[in-house]
Amino acid sequence: MSAVSEVPPAQPSEPRLRRLKQTLLYGRNVDRSVRARARVGLTIIGFIAVYAIIALRLVMFGVISDSRTPPHVILDDAVATARPDILDRNGEILATDVRVPSLYGEPRRIIDVDEAVELLTADLPDLDASELRARLSSKRGFVWLKRDITPAQEKEIYSQGIPGIGFLNENKRVYPNGPEVSHLIGLVNIDNQGIAGMEKWLDSHGLAALHMAGLATDRLQNPVVLAADLRVQHALRDELVAAREQFHAIAAAGLVLNVNTGEVVALVSEPDYDPNDPRKANDPSRINRLTTGVYEMGSTFKAFTVAMALDSGKVTLNSTFDARHPLRMGRFLIHDFDAQNRILTVPEIFYYSSNIGAARIALSLGTDEQQAFLKKMGQLDRLRTELPESADPILPRRWSDLTTATIAFGHGLSVAPLQAAMGVAAIMNGGILIPPTFLKRSREQAEALGKRVIKPQTSVMMRYLMRLNVEKGTARKADVPGYYIGGKTGTADKVVNGRYSKTKVLTDFMAIIPADHPRYLLLIMLDEPKATPQTHGFTTSGWNAVPVGGRVVRRIAPLLGIEPRMDLPPADQLILASLKESR
Repeated sequence: MSAVSEVPPAQPSEPRLRRLKQTLLYGRNVDRSVRARARVGLTIIGFIAVYAIIALRLVMFGVISDSRTPPHVILDDAVATARPDILDRNGEILATDVRVPSLYGEPRRIIDVDEAVELLTADLPDLDASELRARLSSKRGFVWLKRDITPAQEKEIYSQGIPGIGFLNENKRVYPNGPEVSHLIGLVNIDNQGIAGMEKWLDSHGLAALHMAGLATDRLQNPVVLAADLRVQHALRDELVAAREQFHAIAAAGLVLNVNTGEVVALVSEPDYDPNDPRKANDPSRINRLTTGVYEMGSTFKAFTVAMALDSGKVTLNSTFDARHPLRMGRFLIHDFDAQNRILTVPEIFYYSSNIGAARIALSLGTDEQQAFLKKMGQLDRLRTELPESADPILPRRWSDLTTATIAFGHGLSVAPLQAAMGVAAIMNGGILIPPTFLKRSREQAEALGKRVIKPQTSVMMRYLMRLNVEKGTARKADVPGYYIGGKTGTADKVVNGRYSKTKVLTDFMAIIPADHPRYLLLIMLDEPKATPQTHGFTTSGWNAVPVGGRVVRRIAPLLGIEPRMDLPPADQLILASLKESR
């Protein structure tokens, strides 16, 4: 027998590895109950992690706007992205977004083009079948078929189950007030991009860049608050629509300007358009006449002429000028509409609206001084505001003595009406020229932007003349009891085929409310008003624009917080007396 003993088989290594894992996980000498609790805890942590990931994804889907283009939408096919709400100064919505479905196709996934065309045109009869077939037969990955369809149309098409046909929810701009604020707000195109008015200003001030970066989601955009007051806007538009019909004018326009802040509280140019249906927006007759149009403003420009003279110190309220005969300038004669045929004082020149007197005042100061004054009053340069629609003033080719004489009473220089209103507001508010704005602005912000252009004493004298004109001059029909209105009328012959027409005029009226402590300037403008039996055959401003201005003041003054004050003394006792006291 062999003495060699049998070798026992080797022990498996698995228990050793298991013991090592247990030691690392639980430590030495840990009983089973502790191990079980640890396993349960580890399982709970795993479930928490999974649900946390799911919750995070849900939050991401909630925050990220579903208006983003899907991966297969190429750059040429933009999806209408979100825009911030536009509000009036009181928080009323002027423009907002709503979600609407739009129909798209993926031509590469279309199985039967003819069948798809037949089914889609049955649900959407306004689709052009040949154009639709061409789109669905293309090699593109994505094509729009119809933007902004109704929920009923979406449901019907969806039930057809056409392969390669889908829907995207887009943002559609909606204007709850229709044409009320059209020239102020502007409008957007089919891709929700601003193309006019404040909508275009929004895109030019960073909104378009945010969209390109994918950052302009609904929840990241604060509303834009305008200076406009929808209540005042409605009243002004209502009266201008009625005035246009009453006087058979081809157009009517008006604005309300805060003289102390430069805020445009209301702006109307009629005819206007409905931005919800913008097919008429490009009609040349529907332009914004207050910023895009330029006009000879007629005798309202006499406010600049007289303010220039008084501010120079070379002319006083007691100065006189010869208006006994028409003023001859070469082969031209300057006449007065309501000729007094005598020597007139400065106040008489203003409230009789004497062309001869205004021309003599300007000539006494000279061409250079007139140019310098109008330049600092902002009348010789293009007015820039938030609205992109604006125009350069039309200046005379050669500024001769005749030019100086005619510009003195509002002929020979064409400016935007808002531009003229800005200058007159500076004459009224104490002498500070403040650039107009369509955004809400505080008094402190306005003072930081303003610059002094005339002396405070000159401003007081001009307020006196404006009020005097309503008491006894060409603006008497605007004297609304309790509101102490001041104003200046203007009637300008229109230029037709290079010559002044004898039958077509543009009338305007600038009113200041109240005249002793101005807060707001109102501009009313009528383009080619016609004579009526009520105007006794006249078409001048005192018979049309002025009474319209009075009706507007009666409606908007309470809305603007201007309380009526009865039994106030005449201008020489209230306004002129305050000037004497300050001296």
